[in-house]
Amino acid sequence: MELLLQKFYCRRYRLSAIHPWKHTIHPQKSLGIFFLVKSQKKEIQHVKGTAMSEKKVPRKYNTIQNICFMIKLAWNSKEKKVLVIGSLISLLTVIQNLLNLYVSPVILGAVEDHVSVQNLLFVIAVFVLTLMVVSAALTYVNENAIYGRISVRMELVNLINQKASTTSYPNIQDNKFQKLLTKSEEYTDNNAAAAEAIWTTLTTLLVNLTCFFLYAGLLTQIQPILILVILITSVISYFISRNLDGYEYKHREEEAEYVHHMSYLLNQAKDIGAAKDIRIFGLRSWLEELYEKNYRAFTAFHSRAERIHLWARIADLLLTFLRNGMAYVYLIYLVLYQGLKVPEFLLFFTAVDGFSGWVTGTLDQLRTLNRQSLDISVIRECLDYPEVFQFEEGIPLSLEAGRDYVISLEQVSFRYPGASQDTLQDINLTLQPGEKLAVVGLNGAGKTTLVKLICGFLDPTKGKVLLNGTDIRMYNRRDYYSLFSAVFQDFSLLAATIAGNVAQTEEKDMERVKDCIQKAGLTSKVESLPEGYETYLNRSVYINAVMLSGGETQRLMLARALYKDSAFIILDEPTAALDPIAEADIYQKYNEMTQGKTSVFISHRLASTRFCSRIILLDHGKILEEGTHEKLLSSGGKYAELYEIQSKYYREGAEKVGA
Repeated sequence: MELLLQKFYCRRYRLSAIHPWKHTIHPQKSLGIFFLVKSQKKEIQHVKGTAMSEKKVPRKYNTIQNICFMIKLAWNSKEKKVLVIGSLISLLTVIQNLLNLYVSPVILGAVEDHVSVQNLLFVIAVFVLTLMVVSAALTYVNENAIYGRISVRMELVNLINQKASTTSYPNIQDNKFQKLLTKSEEYTDNNAAAAEAIWTTLTTLLVNLTCFFLYAGLLTQIQPILILVILITSVISYFISRNLDGYEYKHREEEAEYVHHMSYLLNQAKDIGAAKDIRIFGLRSWLEELYEKNYRAFTAFHSRAERIHLWARIADLLLTFLRNGMAYVYLIYLVLYQGLKVPEFLLFFTAVDGFSGWVTGTLDQLRTLNRQSLDISVIRECLDYPEVFQFEEGIPLSLEAGRDYVISLEQVSFRYPGASQDTLQDINLTLQPGEKLAVVGLNGAGKTTLVKLICGFLDPTKGKVLLNGTDIRMYNRRDYYSLFSAVFQDFSLLAATIAGNVAQTEEKDMERVKDCIQKAGLTSKVESLPEGYETYLNRSVYINAVMLSGGETQRLMLARALYKDSAFIILDEPTAALDPIAEADIYQKYNEMTQGKTSVFISHRLASTRFCSRIILLDHGKILEEGTHEKLLSSGGKYAELYEIQSKYYREGAEKVGA
């Protein structure tokens, strides 16, 4: 495995400039290996067609617009100097090239004119000192330019993160947006990415264009037709090389698949979550076989690319020989028969080769700029992705202490994009202030979707969700979110202290933090830790961090929900990871925790809902039954049936244990 690692990283390092890729990989658990094996062949077969289809999609922004966007971004940021530095680098580079062009002919001319040794040394000293000063200045400016370019790129990273964290919730589930977000992160994740490299491209392009015109003006002094010959052969050479050298770029998606699969397997071998499965099932040899298979395909891909590169170099060599040969023969003719002096010969000799370089350099930088512009277009499409909800444009919601809020669902139906049927159908429901509502039902009944609609994460396909009689689509959605605290099944912990995770801010009220942790039943655990409430979580970031159990984490998330102190509190299976004793403790404290709040308690355990003032039973997206626990049991409907099944299971389990 170590040998394979070495092979991969050596190859990857060499190709990093061609295909920058994300260093942070988030491997799935070991079951993902099976999926990888099943889908790998199909994905690789179709990746070429996918890449071509993506290229055909027109971008919303052209190259000029994207350049203006980057300039505006730099100007509005704190790094305006990146624009000045870029211009200065171009100027100094042009001066450096002109000095290198003229130094030999001037010195040779001085020698030919039999100037004194003193004057000759003076000329040499002037050129040397000037070159040293220009080179030193160029080095200094280039070093300072790096930080400015990084800062502008990080500004884009910040904008992308802002978009990802604040965009409308449906966009998070939108496959198109997710692809744009992934690509945007790729195009901003390193120094070679378009968001930073474009400044180098623009600077180099400016140098190439300037020198192109200067050298062209110089060559017109001997033979204008010579410029045309060099120009035509350079352009032909460029396009041959571009078409051949573009193989890797055209097939970058194919390469990305190989890299992605190898990276996945390498990280899987090191993943803590998969470590047990790898050892108990003996997956090491299988992982190595899968890796070797991908590596062989990866190597074969680049072998093809290298053969193509060889033909590109041969074609370029032949055209260079033809172009320079014709120019040099003509210059020699001028020396022998037209009286061209040796210093002038040397000047024009150097200019011929330099001019062809500026031609191909200009074309190459334009090509590179076009590629980077396409990447910038993706970033801008991500940033400009339309919002489903109203934010700043919506009606501000004044959050007054003690105000009563009523949420009503009127004939609400919801269908996920691409689904063949509604998840929820014709839901009519009103949440009164201070009410404690329980939502129960089997898996897939629509409980979580209902909560998402109440919280404003989704808008109904049909019907309305009203807040105090006003459609929530009219409000500023961020203001609306402020009404809710929640504990979801898929909760997340930040790499911060326990107190920080509860307060979700650096400016925290420690007394409130402690009170909420106490209500959540986590005080004894927290105070037993050496750092107490200032204990860090997440060992991937902090070495001395602690790892909480699933139940402890769930209690911490409950404390976080209580700390926010919102009008509504949503508890989605809040006791799923708790043991029976801890679960019973939460039930006993439920009324205390939700005092003065409207609460929605979601659970598939019907016994846990007895303390709620109202229960609704969802079945296949519809409210099948509604009432108190006692009323629903006495009605003998679906709720009573499910309750009896669950009770029977626990009774039989207890009898078996007792026996």
